[in-house]
Order: sequence, then C-alpha cells, then structure tokens
Amino acid sequence: MDIFLVLSDPVRRHILELLADFGQLSASNISQRFEISQPAVSQHLKVLRQAGLVKVQRVAQFRLYQLQTRRLQELTEWIAKVSK
Repeated sequence: MDIFLVLSDPVRRHILELLADFGQLSASNISQRFEISQPAVSQHLKVLRQAGLVKVQRVAQFRLYQLQTRRLQELTEWIAKVSK
C-alpha cells in the first residue's frame, strides 16, 4: 500500500497524531474525537493498519490502537535520503 496515499488523508494523519500524543487509544476513543461516523473512522483505522502504520491489540471487548513506529522510521529514512 502506498504510504503517501495513506497519509494524504487529513483524518488518517490526525489519527496518527492522536496516537503519538496518547500512546494507545481504543477505536471508540478515537472516533469520539471526530465529527464523522464510527464506521468511517473504523475504515480509516483499517487502512492505517494495512499500511503498517498502526497496530491493534484486543483487550476484552476493546481494540486498542498504537503507532507502528517501524514503518514511520522507514519513511523518515527515505525523506532524509532524498533531501540531501
């Protein structure tokens, strides 16, 4: 999945920022911070997960999301390489 296409959406970028600030959030906690439907937020989380930018852990009935920093590090390294 093209990481630049994934990051082109402002909702997905905001989700990543929330996870960077809070470390780990449930899907419902994330969706409460947006004025779009919970299914729409779930779709954005699915795209982020498929792109390897977030990981999810099930705890009881909750799905907790957090950043997958490895993929972000790859992006950072690529930006450093091309901006020399």
